[in-house]
Amino acid sequence: MRTIDVAEIRDAVRRAVQTINIHTPEPVMIQLESILQLEPSPAGRQAMQDIVDNRRIASARQMPMCQDTGMAIIFVELGQDVHLVGGGLHDALTEGVRLGYEEGYLRKSIVAEPLFERVNTKDNTPPVIHVDLVPGEGLALTVAAKGFGAENMSWARVLTPAEGIEGVKREVVRCVEAAGSNACPPITVGVGVGGTLEMATLLAKKSLMREVGVRHPDPRYAALELELLDLVNATGIGPQGYGGVNTAADVRIEYYPTHIAGIPLAINLDCHLQRHTRIEL
Repeated sequence: MRTIDVAEIRDAVRRAVQTINIHTPEPVMIQLESILQLEPSPAGRQAMQDIVDNRRIASARQMPMCQDTGMAIIFVELGQDVHLVGGGLHDALTEGVRLGYEEGYLRKSIVAEPLFERVNTKDNTPPVIHVDLVPGEGLALTVAAKGFGAENMSWARVLTPAEGIEGVKREVVRCVEAAGSNACPPITVGVGVGGTLEMATLLAKKSLMREVGVRHPDPRYAALELELLDLVNATGIGPQGYGGVNTAADVRIEYYPTHIAGIPLAINLDCHLQRHTRIEL
């Protein structure tokens, strides 16, 4: 049995929400610079140059790379042999977000209730929290900041089995075309397939947490990711919607077993910021 004080979790989240809003990980920076070099469209290339320059300025000046500093999303992998002390897990995660957004002078974008009064909570809480209980004594956090330019352009459908792979291709391309420039391309396209509708949406979100360059371990799904990437980039939307061959930086798929009568499908778009980090405690 391993004991972890939730204060350690709180402080890890506090640091993470600031870091992901300011600093671009090296693999993402390399990916963006590669897109810049390979984009043939002059307008698209200029948009990519602005994106790359913005990343460098944000890191150098310790400023957020976007005015939308996102809604905090935290995936927790909690070992079943871990004993948490010092308070509740959800409270510690929420407090970490609150402290991080206040100390980092990050924009607070969360309203306490979505339909009627929509009053800002003024500290960017609560975060969206997903907890998986896993074997062992480990504890891992994946902390993300999800802007709503891309989140607003995401969607979910339940396809018939007869629609199959071609239906998935059709819906992914339709989603990206409908999003146009609103999702701040080059986007990352997260695709969740299977389970139930809520499972598909969770899978789509989880796929966005994958590191740059990592393909699905199943070669069939890995090949489909690459095919979808080609189809999305063939739309011609291009960086920031200015035209070009780099509408998406990547397409990532996750799947789960499902019922014989349907194919739940969710498509979750992420803007070019790709703000997330994984922490192991």
